[in-house]
Amino acid sequence: EMVMLLEWWSGTDCTLYTDPESYRKYGKENAIVILNHNFEIDFLCGWNFCERFGVLGSSKVLAKKELSYMPIIGWMWYFLEIVFCKRKWEEDRKTVMQKLLNLRDYPENFWFLIHCEGTRFTEQKHQISMQVAEAKGLPKLKYHLLPRTKGFAVTVQCLRNVVSAVYDSTLNFRNNENPTLLGVLNGKKYHADLYFLLFTIGRRIPLEEVPEDEQECSNWLHKLYQEKDAFQEEYYRTGTYPAVPIVPPQRPWTLLNWLFWALLLLYPLFKLLINMINSGSSLTLASFAFVIVIASVGVRWMIGVTEINKGSTYGNNDNKQKQK
Repeated sequence: EMVMLLEWWSGTDCTLYTDPESYRKYGKENAIVILNHNFEIDFLCGWNFCERFGVLGSSKVLAKKELSYMPIIGWMWYFLEIVFCKRKWEEDRKTVMQKLLNLRDYPENFWFLIHCEGTRFTEQKHQISMQVAEAKGLPKLKYHLLPRTKGFAVTVQCLRNVVSAVYDSTLNFRNNENPTLLGVLNGKKYHADLYFLLFTIGRRIPLEEVPEDEQECSNWLHKLYQEKDAFQEEYYRTGTYPAVPIVPPQRPWTLLNWLFWALLLLYPLFKLLINMINSGSSLTLASFAFVIVIASVGVRWMIGVTEINKGSTYGNNDNKQKQK
Protein backbone atom coordinates (compact mmCIF):
# COMPACT_ATOMS: atom_id res chain seq x y z
CA GLU A 1 0.00 0.00 0.00
CA MET A 2 2.84 2.43 0.83
CA VAL A 3 4.63 1.77 -2.45
CA MET A 4 1.33 2.17 -4.30
CA LEU A 5 0.96 5.65 -2.81
CA LEU A 6 4.41 6.64 -4.04
CA GLU A 7 4.12 5.12 -7.52
CA TRP A 8 0.47 5.51 -8.46
CA TRP A 9 -1.00 8.16 -6.15
CA SER A 10 1.76 10.76 -6.07
CA GLY A 11 3.28 9.61 -9.39
CA THR A 12 6.81 10.15 -8.11
CA ASP A 13 9.46 9.59 -10.80
CA CYS A 14 12.22 7.18 -9.80
CA THR A 15 15.29 7.10 -12.02
CA LEU A 16 18.07 4.57 -11.51
CA TYR A 17 21.66 5.43 -12.44
CA THR A 18 23.69 2.30 -13.02
CA ASP A 19 25.53 0.33 -15.68
CA PRO A 20 23.65 -2.09 -17.97
CA GLU A 21 25.73 -5.10 -16.90
CA SER A 22 24.88 -4.54 -13.24
CA TYR A 23 21.24 -3.83 -14.06
CA ARG A 24 20.75 -7.38 -15.31
CA LYS A 25 21.75 -8.78 -11.92
CA TYR A 26 19.24 -6.84 -9.81
CA GLY A 27 16.60 -9.08 -8.28
CA LYS A 28 18.40 -12.25 -9.37
CA GLU A 29 20.84 -12.58 -6.46
CA ASN A 30 21.03 -11.95 -2.73
CA ALA A 31 22.60 -8.61 -1.87
CA ILE A 32 23.43 -6.23 0.95
CA VAL A 33 22.22 -2.74 0.00
CA ILE A 34 23.90 0.25 1.69
CA LEU A 35 21.63 3.32 1.71
CA ASN A 36 22.18 6.94 2.67
CA HIS A 37 19.74 8.32 5.24
CA ASN A 38 18.99 11.97 4.45
CA PHE A 39 15.30 12.16 3.56
CA GLU A 40 11.97 11.42 5.22
CA ILE A 41 10.90 9.01 2.49
CA ASP A 42 14.23 7.38 1.63
CA PHE A 43 12.92 4.12 3.09
CA LEU A 44 9.90 4.33 0.80
CA CYS A 45 12.07 4.89 -2.28
CA GLY A 46 14.10 1.86 -1.24
CA TRP A 47 10.90 -0.22 -1.12
CA ASN A 48 9.95 1.18 -4.52
CA PHE A 49 13.09 -0.15 -6.15
CA CYS A 50 12.72 -3.46 -4.31
CA GLU A 51 9.25 -3.77 -5.85
CA ARG A 52 10.45 -2.95 -9.35
CA PHE A 53 12.98 -5.76 -9.17
CA GLY A 54 10.55 -8.23 -7.61
CA VAL A 55 12.12 -8.50 -4.14
CA LEU A 56 9.81 -6.27 -2.07
CA GLY A 57 8.23 -9.24 -0.31
CA SER A 58 11.63 -10.70 0.53
CA SER A 59 13.47 -7.47 1.38
CA LYS A 60 14.88 -7.22 4.89
CA VAL A 61 16.22 -4.29 6.85
CA LEU A 62 18.18 -3.55 10.01
CA ALA A 63 15.73 -1.31 11.89
CA LYS A 64 15.44 0.26 15.33
CA LYS A 65 13.45 -1.73 17.88
CA GLU A 66 10.88 1.04 18.39
CA LEU A 67 9.49 0.44 14.89
CA SER A 68 8.39 -3.07 15.85
CA TYR A 69 5.74 -1.54 18.15
CA MET A 70 4.08 0.49 15.39
CA PRO A 71 0.54 -0.79 14.74
CA ILE A 72 0.18 -2.99 11.66
CA ILE A 73 3.47 -2.02 9.99
CA GLY A 74 5.70 -2.95 12.92
CA TRP A 75 3.79 -6.16 13.60
CA MET A 76 4.04 -7.12 9.92
CA TRP A 77 7.80 -6.49 9.97
CA TYR A 78 8.17 -8.78 12.99
CA PHE A 79 6.60 -11.71 11.14
CA LEU A 80 8.59 -10.91 7.98
CA GLU A 81 11.88 -11.54 9.84
CA ILE A 82 13.00 -7.92 9.86
CA VAL A 83 16.12 -7.57 12.04
CA PHE A 84 15.46 -5.17 14.94
CA CYS A 85 18.11 -3.64 17.19
CA LYS A 86 18.11 -1.39 20.26
CA ARG A 87 21.21 0.45 18.99
CA LYS A 88 23.10 -0.66 22.10
CA TRP A 89 25.65 -3.02 20.62
CA GLU A 90 26.36 -4.93 23.82
CA GLU A 91 22.69 -5.98 23.91
CA ASP A 92 22.17 -6.22 20.15
CA ARG A 93 25.06 -8.36 18.97
CA LYS A 94 23.67 -11.79 19.89
CA THR A 95 20.11 -11.01 18.72
CA VAL A 96 21.23 -9.45 15.42
CA MET A 97 23.57 -12.36 14.66
CA GLN A 98 20.82 -14.91 15.33
CA LYS A 99 18.36 -13.11 13.03
CA LEU A 100 20.95 -12.75 10.28
CA LEU A 101 21.97 -16.41 10.48
CA ASN A 102 18.30 -17.34 10.01
CA LEU A 103 18.43 -15.60 6.61
CA ARG A 104 21.02 -18.09 5.37
CA ASP A 105 18.20 -20.54 4.71
CA TYR A 106 15.82 -17.99 3.19
CA PRO A 107 14.17 -19.68 0.17
CA GLU A 108 13.97 -16.63 -2.13
CA ASN A 109 16.37 -13.99 -3.40
CA PHE A 110 16.47 -11.16 -0.85
CA TRP A 111 17.98 -7.73 -0.40
CA PHE A 112 19.18 -6.76 3.06
CA LEU A 113 18.94 -2.96 3.34
CA ILE A 114 21.08 -1.18 5.89
CA HIS A 115 21.53 2.50 6.83
CA CYS A 116 25.09 2.35 8.13
CA GLU A 117 24.88 5.89 9.53
CA GLY A 118 22.39 4.55 12.09
CA THR A 119 20.20 7.65 12.08
CA ARG A 120 18.98 10.37 9.72
CA PHE A 121 21.31 13.18 8.76
CA THR A 122 20.78 16.48 10.59
CA GLU A 123 23.19 19.39 10.96
CA GLN A 124 23.52 18.79 14.70
CA LYS A 125 24.27 15.09 14.29
CA HIS A 126 26.68 15.86 11.44
CA GLN A 127 28.60 18.34 13.57
CA ILE A 128 28.97 15.80 16.40
CA SER A 129 29.90 13.04 13.95
CA MET A 130 32.65 15.16 12.40
CA GLN A 131 34.05 15.89 15.85
CA VAL A 132 34.37 12.13 16.25
CA ALA A 133 36.04 11.91 12.82
CA GLU A 134 38.58 14.55 13.87
CA ALA A 135 39.28 12.75 17.14
CA LYS A 136 39.84 9.45 15.29
CA GLY A 137 41.90 10.95 12.50
CA LEU A 138 39.34 10.05 9.83
CA PRO A 139 38.61 12.21 6.76
CA LYS A 140 35.59 14.43 7.32
CA LEU A 141 32.42 13.90 5.30
CA LYS A 142 30.30 16.78 3.99
CA TYR A 143 27.03 14.98 3.26
CA HIS A 144 27.05 11.88 5.46
CA LEU A 145 27.52 10.90 9.07
CA LEU A 146 30.33 8.53 9.95
CA PRO A 147 29.14 4.96 9.32
CA ARG A 148 28.66 2.68 12.31
CA THR A 149 30.65 -0.28 11.21
CA LYS A 150 29.90 -2.99 13.76
CA GLY A 151 26.44 -3.81 12.42
CA PHE A 152 27.77 -3.91 8.85
CA ALA A 153 30.72 -6.13 9.82
CA VAL A 154 28.41 -8.63 11.55
CA THR A 155 26.04 -8.57 8.56
CA VAL A 156 28.92 -9.42 6.21
CA GLN A 157 30.17 -12.11 8.58
CA CYS A 158 26.76 -13.81 8.95
CA LEU A 159 25.75 -13.62 5.27
CA ARG A 160 29.07 -14.53 3.70
CA ASN A 161 28.72 -17.25 1.03
CA VAL A 162 24.97 -16.49 0.90
CA VAL A 163 24.99 -12.90 -0.39
CA SER A 164 26.70 -12.30 -3.73
CA ALA A 165 27.58 -8.62 -3.55
CA VAL A 166 27.28 -5.28 -1.80
CA TYR A 167 25.17 -2.67 -3.63
CA ASP A 168 26.16 0.88 -2.81
CA SER A 169 23.29 3.32 -3.35
CA THR A 170 22.94 7.08 -2.97
CA LEU A 171 19.51 8.74 -3.17
CA ASN A 172 18.86 12.36 -4.09
CA PHE A 173 15.91 14.47 -5.21
CA ARG A 174 16.05 16.98 -8.03
CA ASN A 175 15.60 20.74 -7.74
CA ASN A 176 16.36 20.72 -3.99
CA GLU A 177 13.06 18.95 -3.29
CA ASN A 178 12.40 18.13 0.36
CA PRO A 179 10.08 15.11 0.13
CA THR A 180 7.81 14.13 3.01
CA LEU A 181 5.44 11.25 3.62
CA LEU A 182 2.65 13.78 4.17
CA GLY A 183 3.42 15.21 0.74
CA VAL A 184 3.12 11.75 -0.81
CA LEU A 185 -0.24 11.24 0.94
CA ASN A 186 -1.35 14.59 -0.48
CA GLY A 187 -0.44 13.39 -3.97
CA LYS A 188 2.63 15.59 -4.44
CA LYS A 189 4.99 14.40 -7.16
CA TYR A 190 8.72 14.13 -6.48
CA HIS A 191 11.68 13.24 -8.69
CA ALA A 192 14.00 10.68 -7.14
CA ASP A 193 17.45 9.85 -8.52
CA LEU A 194 19.15 6.74 -7.16
CA TYR A 195 22.79 6.01 -7.86
CA PHE A 196 22.82 2.25 -7.58
CA LEU A 197 25.92 0.29 -8.50
CA LEU A 198 27.40 -3.11 -7.93
CA PHE A 199 30.87 -1.63 -7.82
CA THR A 200 32.83 1.08 -6.16
CA ILE A 201 36.30 2.44 -6.83
CA GLY A 202 35.76 1.42 -10.45
CA ARG A 203 34.96 -2.27 -9.98
CA ARG A 204 32.30 -4.69 -8.81
CA ILE A 205 32.69 -5.80 -5.21
CA PRO A 206 31.70 -9.42 -4.62
CA LEU A 207 31.08 -10.05 -0.95
CA GLU A 208 34.11 -12.30 -0.66
CA GLU A 209 36.27 -9.26 -1.42
CA VAL A 210 34.93 -7.36 1.59
CA PRO A 211 37.45 -7.98 4.39
CA GLU A 212 36.50 -10.51 7.06
CA ASP A 213 38.54 -8.91 9.82
CA GLU A 214 36.36 -6.42 11.74
CA GLN A 215 38.92 -3.61 11.70
CA GLU A 216 39.70 -4.08 8.01
CA CYS A 217 35.97 -4.22 7.26
CA SER A 218 35.57 -0.97 9.23
CA ASN A 219 38.30 0.68 7.16
CA TRP A 220 36.66 -0.58 3.95
CA LEU A 221 33.30 0.93 4.94
CA HIS A 222 34.85 4.28 5.86
CA LYS A 223 36.54 4.36 2.46
CA LEU A 224 33.21 3.55 0.79
CA TYR A 225 31.55 6.49 2.55
CA GLN A 226 34.30 8.79 1.36
CA GLU A 227 33.42 7.61 -2.17
CA LYS A 228 29.72 8.20 -1.47
CA ASP A 229 30.52 11.73 -0.33
CA ALA A 230 32.36 12.38 -3.58
CA PHE A 231 29.38 11.10 -5.61
CA GLN A 232 27.10 13.39 -3.61
CA GLU A 233 29.38 16.34 -4.30
CA GLU A 234 29.27 15.49 -8.02
CA TYR A 235 25.48 15.33 -7.98
CA TYR A 236 25.13 18.73 -6.31
CA ARG A 237 27.58 20.20 -8.83
CA THR A 238 26.14 18.71 -12.02
CA GLY A 239 22.61 17.54 -11.10
CA THR A 240 23.33 14.03 -12.35
CA TYR A 241 25.35 10.91 -11.60
CA PRO A 242 28.24 9.46 -13.68
CA ALA A 243 26.24 6.48 -14.89
CA VAL A 244 23.52 5.52 -17.37
CA PRO A 245 20.00 6.67 -16.34
CA ILE A 246 17.46 3.84 -16.44
CA VAL A 247 13.80 3.91 -15.40
CA PRO A 248 12.91 0.37 -14.20
CA PRO A 249 9.49 -0.69 -15.56
CA GLN A 250 6.59 -0.01 -13.22
CA ARG A 251 4.82 -3.22 -12.22
CA PRO A 252 1.04 -3.32 -11.64
CA TRP A 253 1.07 -5.51 -8.52
CA THR A 254 1.01 -2.75 -5.89
CA LEU A 255 -1.99 -1.11 -7.56
CA LEU A 256 -3.81 -4.44 -7.99
CA ASN A 257 -3.10 -5.31 -4.36
CA TRP A 258 -4.52 -1.97 -3.21
CA LEU A 259 -7.62 -2.33 -5.39
CA PHE A 260 -8.25 -5.83 -4.07
CA TRP A 261 -8.22 -4.73 -0.43
CA ALA A 262 -10.20 -1.59 -1.20
CA LEU A 263 -12.97 -3.59 -2.88
CA LEU A 264 -12.91 -6.19 -0.12
CA LEU A 265 -13.06 -3.75 2.81
CA LEU A 266 -14.66 -0.48 1.70
CA TYR A 267 -18.07 -1.89 0.74
CA PRO A 268 -18.79 -3.54 4.13
CA LEU A 269 -17.38 -0.50 5.95
CA PHE A 270 -19.57 1.85 3.92
CA LYS A 271 -22.59 -0.37 4.57
CA LEU A 272 -21.80 -0.37 8.29
CA LEU A 273 -21.61 3.43 8.27
CA ILE A 274 -25.00 3.74 6.55
CA ASN A 275 -26.57 1.37 9.08
CA MET A 276 -25.11 3.33 11.98
CA ILE A 277 -26.43 6.62 10.61
CA ASN A 278 -29.87 5.09 10.01
CA SER A 279 -29.96 3.70 13.56
CA GLY A 280 -30.28 7.22 14.94
CA SER A 281 -28.44 6.24 18.13
CA SER A 282 -26.40 9.14 19.50
CA LEU A 283 -24.16 6.76 21.44
CA THR A 284 -23.42 4.72 18.30
CA LEU A 285 -22.60 7.81 16.25
CA ALA A 286 -20.43 9.23 19.04
CA SER A 287 -18.55 5.94 19.32
CA PHE A 288 -17.97 5.87 15.57
CA ALA A 289 -16.71 9.47 15.60
CA PHE A 290 -14.37 8.61 18.48
CA VAL A 291 -12.91 5.67 16.54
CA ILE A 292 -12.36 7.90 13.49
CA VAL A 293 -10.56 10.50 15.62
CA ILE A 294 -8.34 7.85 17.23
CA ALA A 295 -7.51 6.38 13.81
CA SER A 296 -6.65 9.84 12.46
CA VAL A 297 -4.39 10.58 15.42
CA GLY A 298 -2.73 7.18 14.98
CA VAL A 299 -2.04 7.79 11.30
CA ARG A 300 -0.65 11.25 12.04
CA TRP A 301 1.59 9.77 14.73
CA MET A 302 2.96 7.18 12.30
CA ILE A 303 3.63 9.94 9.76
CA GLY A 304 5.44 11.84 12.51
CA VAL A 305 7.84 8.92 12.94
CA THR A 306 9.19 9.67 9.45
CA GLU A 307 9.64 13.43 10.01
CA ILE A 308 13.24 14.50 10.47
CA ASN A 309 12.41 17.24 12.97
CA LYS A 310 10.62 14.67 15.12
CA GLY A 311 13.18 11.92 14.66
CA SER A 312 15.16 10.21 17.38
CA THR A 313 17.90 12.02 19.28
CA TYR A 314 20.21 9.10 18.57
CA GLY A 315 23.52 10.60 17.46
CA ASN A 316 22.95 13.98 19.11
CA ASN A 317 24.89 13.11 22.24
CA ASP A 318 27.16 10.31 21.11
CA ASN A 319 29.88 8.99 23.31
CA LYS A 320 32.95 9.24 21.15
CA GLN A 321 34.24 5.96 22.44
CA LYS A 322 31.20 4.18 21.01
CA GLN A 323 31.75 5.41 17.46
CA LYS A 324 33.41 2.75 15.31
